[in-house]
This record gives sequence, C-alpha cells and structure tokens, in this order.
Amino acid sequence: MGNRRPQLLSLKILTKTATCKLQPVLRMPKFLLAFILFTVVMCKANAQSWELGGTLGAAGYIGDFNPANPVKFSGIAGGAFVKRNFNGYLSAKISYMYGLVSGADSVSTNQQYVNRNLSFSSSLSELSLIGEFNFIKYIPEIGENRFTPFIFAGVATTAYNPKATYKGLEYELRPLTTEGQQTPYKGSTIAIPYGAGIKFNFSGKWNFIADLGYRSTFTPYLDDVAQAYANKAQLNGVARALSDRSGEKTGVYLGTAGTQRGNYRGNDTYMFLGFTLSYTFITQKCPAF
Repeated sequence: MGNRRPQLLSLKILTKTATCKLQPVLRMPKFLLAFILFTVVMCKANAQSWELGGTLGAAGYIGDFNPANPVKFSGIAGGAFVKRNFNGYLSAKISYMYGLVSGADSVSTNQQYVNRNLSFSSSLSELSLIGEFNFIKYIPEIGENRFTPFIFAGVATTAYNPKATYKGLEYELRPLTTEGQQTPYKGSTIAIPYGAGIKFNFSGKWNFIADLGYRSTFTPYLDDVAQAYANKAQLNGVARALSDRSGEKTGVYLGTAGTQRGNYRGNDTYMFLGFTLSYTFITQKCPAF
C-alpha cells in the first residue's frame, strides 16, 4: 500500500501531461477548418485575371470643323486590348484603337465656316496604357455583381494624317504647310485618354462593355487648321490652292495673309465610342494543402 500512492500520483501526472499535449491536437481540426474557410474567402476576394477584348464603334473629333459638339461622330473605329484585372476594382490595359475622323465647312450651319470652305479627313492610330476603376466590385463569373459603371484615364501616342480632296485627287496636307509653317508639324502626338462606361457580365467569363472616351491631344493640327492664312506668294501649286479654298465656288478668295483661318482655341480633341466583347481568364493565388 505504501508504494501505490506514488504510483497513482505519477499516473495522474502522466495523464494530465498527455491530456495537455493532446489539447492542441484536438483543437487543430477547428483551426484548420477556420483557416481553410478564411483562405477560400480571401482567395475569391483577391481573384486576379487577364482579359482580352475587341472593340467596334465610332470616332469623332472636336476642333476647327466641330468646335462645340462633344458627341459628333464622323467615322468608324475599332481595336483590341489586353487587360490585367488586379482585383474587383482596379485594372490596367494596353489598347490599340484605329479610327477615322473628318470635317467639312460645306455642311456647317455657320455661314462663316461655309464661306471658308475647307475640309479634311484623317485616320487615327492610337496605342495607349489606361487604368480603370470600377465603382462596384466586379469579378466575372465568380463575383456577386453582374455589372458596374467605371471610369478610366491614361496616356497614349497617336498617329494622324490629315488629307483633303482637290479636283478629284486626295492630298496629304501636312507636307504642304498650308498655314505657312517653317517646317511640317509632327505626324503624331501624345494624348490623354479619359472617360466612363459600363461593364456587364452576361455569361460565364464573357463581358459586354460600352464606353465613351475623350483624348486631349497636344496638337491643333489633327484637321490641318489652327491659326492664320499664309502668304500665298510663298506657297506653290496645290499648297496654295488648299490653303485658301473660299473662292472655289464664288471666285472671291477671303484668305489674305495673316487673317483668321482657324479658331485659335488651342489643341484638338478626339473621341471613341466603343462597344466591346471580352473574355476573362480567372487566376486565383490560393495555397495548396
């Protein structure tokens, strides 16, 4: 009997020690379950994706032939992009857009423009880097929201080449220096894209996007018209004819050297109205168990 008390005491100590050592193990399944659930939720919330899309729409511009109407479109537009969606709110894309714009004084309701009688057409070839912000959390297929309005802004480089038709032939206006420039203006410009739109996840990973975006340029010569008439004595041939076309119908030419030819309002703006179909490739960075 004298040896049983130490043995019972040792057994209790061992039992208590073993129980203490087992408690973390017993708690582990609950902790592991909670961790898995937390990870799944975070994984879904932090889903990232690549997106590819194609756009069709219309192009227009604001300048000497359209000084005030922000939704006047004069040609078609189209393009494609690759986009990185960082989360449900922020994304960035590299985009290429091509569009056609034009203007003619002959169709103006302003008699002063009709008398000037100038015209132009130009292609626009734009490569841009644009950031987007969604107002509502938007993750195609796995997200709770099927649509969101969004805004965007970025930077672009745009090539342009204004032309005019004279006696049945089309001429590039830039090399003609129709306003008497010492050297031709550049055929490309930096532009600042900005605008807004709406996205709709209509099926699985497929999206429909409609947006209207403006591009503020750093040139007044998208349309080849900016300031004053040149001294015609310093121009030759077609350049002289296309610098002042006011008398082609009336025989009376109004463009004396130094008088107003353009509106002196600064740089031109162009815009794209786009309707886009895109596909999203969802990638989720989740730990493996």
